[in-house]
Amino acid sequence: MEVIQEAQELHAQMTSLHLSGDEAVYILHPRQIIAFQGNSANREDRFMDIAGMYRKRKFIQSRISGPSTVMLGLPNGYCLKTLHITEGSDLLFEWKHILFYTEGIHVERRIQKLKNVLITKEIVKMKFHADDGLLGILSNGPLYSMQLHPEQPTYVNIGCLVAYPENATLKPCVYGNSIASQNMNVQWEITGTGHVLLQTNINDRQLEHDLEGDGLVKRIMRETIPFGGIFIR
Repeated sequence: MEVIQEAQELHAQMTSLHLSGDEAVYILHPRQIIAFQGNSANREDRFMDIAGMYRKRKFIQSRISGPSTVMLGLPNGYCLKTLHITEGSDLLFEWKHILFYTEGIHVERRIQKLKNVLITKEIVKMKFHADDGLLGILSNGPLYSMQLHPEQPTYVNIGCLVAYPENATLKPCVYGNSIASQNMNVQWEITGTGHVLLQTNINDRQLEHDLEGDGLVKRIMRETIPFGGIFIR
């Protein structure tokens, strides 16, 4: 399968998948399909088989077989990165970050610990392995790979973690002194071997206000006067 990513323009980005006659791909977000070339019978939608607890949510995936071309649109600000999957692959993903995977990849489900479910609102993680397959990963901003250490923790913003090795140990925490811990999102403290994948866009409304030109005095008043954030705009 050939993957062609078009140059990003003003408000959208497009990726085309070109499949030969013996190839097939599963698209987990069918609403991102903006165009299709091929026999109508080459697209077959069906319910995803994730887990009994997910069936009521009725996730749909599309199987696209070749010969065909499918054009996928990406939301503004999102990026697509392809990752080769082999038998030794051990990364765990949430389904929402997977745009597509090629036929021949085997999907395994991993149930999260209860404390992690309460934080992430996701019950199931997905693990992929194959002799040789291709995975399409969606991320908010460019995707970055960071090496883990088996003993020294890596602290990661929970909203930025896209994938982590199955052998890794995760626990929610904050770090730094008392002021630092009050001014950050909850973090994952991660130890293990291998790499984590991080999405690098963070939506920070305070930073947006600062960039729009709020002066230093106005910012200090907003942060120090009781209810300053409400009355001082």
